[in-house]
Amino acid sequence: MYPALDVLEGRVVRLLEGRRERVTVEGGDPVAAAGRFVADGATWLHLVDLDGAFSGEPDLGLVARVAAAGVPVQVGGGYRSLALIDAALAAGAARVLVGTAALDGRFLTMVAARFGEAVAVAIDARDGRVAMDGWTRSSRSTPLELAGRCAEAGIQRLLVTSTRRDGTLSGPDLPLLQSVREAGLPVVAAGGIATLEDLRDVRELGCEGVVTGSAIWRGRFSLAEAVALQA
Repeated sequence: MYPALDVLEGRVVRLLEGRRERVTVEGGDPVAAAGRFVADGATWLHLVDLDGAFSGEPDLGLVARVAAAGVPVQVGGGYRSLALIDAALAAGAARVLVGTAALDGRFLTMVAARFGEAVAVAIDARDGRVAMDGWTRSSRSTPLELAGRCAEAGIQRLLVTSTRRDGTLSGPDLPLLQSVREAGLPVVAAGGIATLEDLRDVRELGCEGVVTGSAIWRGRFSLAEAVALQA
């Protein structure tokens, strides 16, 4: 279970389908929110630097402040070089998510060889293609094609998000998740989670974990309930 901290201009937000102008939740200070999540039983945190995703320049100070909450943190948003991945890990991240840069096969191979379990590839799917550059553009690759290249390169974990469902509380895209799992890599699911039943469905599909954002922030269920279900 990965409760989500999506940070825009220094505050936790939830965006509808990742659109910067469509803020649906204002969650305040990310460090305070991280502390509340840990108190409610979180064993991982999912931190996305939305400003970094749009600009390619993530805030490493933010990583350090959230990592101080005391549980492992996976971070994403603008990590498009080996140096930035190194810096995030040095700042306290346990795992770095690589999205846009993973579309470069040579970079993908270098990342897998150098960082192993400390890196996962974020496959952000929109209308059958992989979204890139903070979800502002679509690549030519399908999610399954990218997942296959990740497996060949030696990547050890995927985060798979349905961008059309992210922040919508419309349920997970189970066909997307099932398709990407055909590549044979562990999958953490994200996008659309609205109910505890959604969590059960994703687990029964064989996904390793799930990112939960809007459902918790908007009171559909508590983090404590979600943690108990996953135990």
